[in-house]
Amino acid sequence: MTDNYLFSKYDWTTVQQAQIKQLNEEICGYSSNQLLNTSADALCSYFLDKYRFVVPILHKEDDEIIADQKEVQVDISKDPNRYVSDKSRPFYAQGTEISIIVSFDGDASLFEIRPNKFTMSPPRAIVDGNKNQLLFTFRGVDLQSDNVRTRFYTILKEITDYLGWLSEDVEHFNYQLPKIVQDSIEARKSKLLKDRNLIVGLGFQLKQRPDAITTFVTSQVKRKIQILPPVASTAPFQPEPVLSNDDYHHILKILTDMTLVMERTPSAFTSLDEEAIRTFFLVLLNGHYEGNATGETFNCSGKTDILIRDNGKNIFIAECKFWGGPKLFKETIDQLLGYTSWRDTKTAILLFNKNKDFSKT
Repeated sequence: MTDNYLFSKYDWTTVQQAQIKQLNEEICGYSSNQLLNTSADALCSYFLDKYRFVVPILHKEDDEIIADQKEVQVDISKDPNRYVSDKSRPFYAQGTEISIIVSFDGDASLFEIRPNKFTMSPPRAIVDGNKNQLLFTFRGVDLQSDNVRTRFYTILKEITDYLGWLSEDVEHFNYQLPKIVQDSIEARKSKLLKDRNLIVGLGFQLKQRPDAITTFVTSQVKRKIQILPPVASTAPFQPEPVLSNDDYHHILKILTDMTLVMERTPSAFTSLDEEAIRTFFLVLLNGHYEGNATGETFNCSGKTDILIRDNGKNIFIAECKFWGGPKLFKETIDQLLGYTSWRDTKTAILLFNKNKDFSKT
């Protein structure tokens, strides 16, 4: 093969440092008005999509690999198995070139990065980032299919190993990225708000810059899909309601206290069905949350048993079930997750068991 070395142009440590530096620079240069008027979740989502790494995934099944051949002139002057009178200059003979194409999904630029774990002889192939393809070429005067196939799969395994090592580095980086993004955005917002409070405190009329930008367009990202920043509203940003951990534990305590009442006076609840028992929990919750707890309220993709809303947004979802064994319990978990949407972060399952032996179905 006469192809280029992969995983050799940049080392991983330098790449991830450059990625973080570029991320912080973009956040620092982001339009101040747009930054303050855009939700933190939307901004984080945008920067995560733009700056996380996507390791290529090879399509290496036999029916996905494409091969072709053509006649070429092959230099045999350096071939030890062939006699050439003058090895100081090229000597060409009629030969064959086999081309094999392997497609992949992901960021083609990652084939240039050397992971923390590597070998002294990296694999070689030509990367076509526009088509998301790897090209392997084999040239010779008397190529044999078995030999070419063996050499090809040896190289393909080496590339697969490198992508696996790179995935370990990328996974660690992508795991840390949300906190890096969030901290950088919060630091910039805090600085902007502090500066605005400072200038307001002076009591003078502010001069508007004639060259102030009103819109913002991101630079082109080196990917097939252009990632655009979230559109900021001109109205003051209203954050999504979030149930604090203290309030969440308070709700759980209310539910727990009700279960203690049920355990101490079981005769009062023995004949009640699931809906009737749920009503007792709703009465207590409405006593604390101004009637915002409802039963059988439609939410996302189903109906949930207990739902607390604030300004039309869900802040707590709970499902009531009689114990029916591990299988039913797992189905209940799936059912609860099916009700939730991206903003539903506080949930609970209330299990009622009339069996003396709790593990008995």
